[in-house]
Amino acid sequence: MMSTVSSTMSATASATSTLSTTSAVSTFATLGVADISVVSVICLIALLSASEILSASSCWHRRLSTVLNIAIVPMVLTFFLIVGYKVVEVIGS
Repeated sequence: MMSTVSSTMSATASATSTLSTTSAVSTFATLGVADISVVSVICLIALLSASEILSASSCWHRRLSTVLNIAIVPMVLTFFLIVGYKVVEVIGS
């Protein structure tokens, strides 16, 4: 009797685990390039704005400039990749 209950619980746990894994994968699969590109462009705009605003204030330091540039450079590269992807997508259709 105990082994039957144990195997039933094991099968239920396995089915639940499979269902939650499938749900997580489908959630990430629905996130497309469009969703990620919007977030990255908004981050790039925020970083560039912060850099411009802080460069005009008394809080500007060389270290702050370096930190912002470390964050801005990958975002600019990501922006160019997004633009390239969109161009290829338009040309391909």
